[in-house]
Amino acid sequence: MKMSDITNAAARIAGQVVRTPLIDATLGGRRIWLKCECQQTGGAFKLRGASNRLLQLNAAERKRGVVAFSSGNHAQGVAIAASRLGIPATIVMPSDAPQIKVAGTRAFDAEIIFYDRKTEDRVTIAIALAAERGATVVPAFDDRHVVAGQGTVGLEILDQMAAAGAGHPPLIAMPVGGGGLAAGIALACPDTRIVGAEPEGWDDMARSLASGVIEPVGPDAPPTICDSLQTLKASPITFAILQQRRAQVIAVSEDEVADAVRWAWTDHQLMVEPGGAAALALFLAGKTMVEEDMVVVLSGGNIDPALHARLVG
Repeated sequence: MKMSDITNAAARIAGQVVRTPLIDATLGGRRIWLKCECQQTGGAFKLRGASNRLLQLNAAERKRGVVAFSSGNHAQGVAIAASRLGIPATIVMPSDAPQIKVAGTRAFDAEIIFYDRKTEDRVTIAIALAAERGATVVPAFDDRHVVAGQGTVGLEILDQMAAAGAGHPPLIAMPVGGGGLAAGIALACPDTRIVGAEPEGWDDMARSLASGVIEPVGPDAPPTICDSLQTLKASPITFAILQQRRAQVIAVSEDEVADAVRWAWTDHQLMVEPGGAAALALFLAGKTMVEEDMVVVLSGGNIDPALHARLVG
């Protein structure tokens, strides 16, 4: 993949996504910036990649529809993009997906097929459905067009930083599930250090980068409130980009993530879901150094109100 993939995606999805705010904050006595993808249409950055992928389908492909698999944020991104383009969408979702994400997906007329996260394979189900219907599978991160769409977050950051007179960010941190957002930003911002965050026990990208080969999540992975980051294995696309860019990925605990959700709300009145706050948790917990004018991506805000009240209360 090349920088031109990102710039072409930005031109293609212009008007389809919101230019989300980049707000300044103070952490550890230093000025930092928060990129609020939690305020994107659909509540997460996922609409970017979904729109870039679906806009490139031809008329026949659009008629046959699309199939995606997701615990919620990619589901909503695909559902919104498909609804706008008149494309039938089927989403394979875990039966324990947050109800706010299920409702958000249904609101755009997507068909939902539930599966058991512990006993069934969502990829196998999605591929079988697509083959049966002649539909196109739209992965959450194992697709160059999806990664390119997510990379438009990075282009926006650079533009907004320049407009604010802040110069080039030395570091951009973001949550990592399958790595689509991190890989896209890494391509869009080649002169910036990339730091990612994963939940403890779901740190397959960190282990993969350390070993030099893709390693899946273990069979005994613990429950996590970061539902949006429960990806079982990185893709060759995202792994290769992050490996080439020497990205650093660090695991965060449930308590550290909860602290980040609380900080975003109490300090900035930003409603951020646990997975979306994972990168912020790294710095609040002191797991990596805060740098002047670094950027932290708050990648999603689709959190059940009761859970949010419990975490911030």
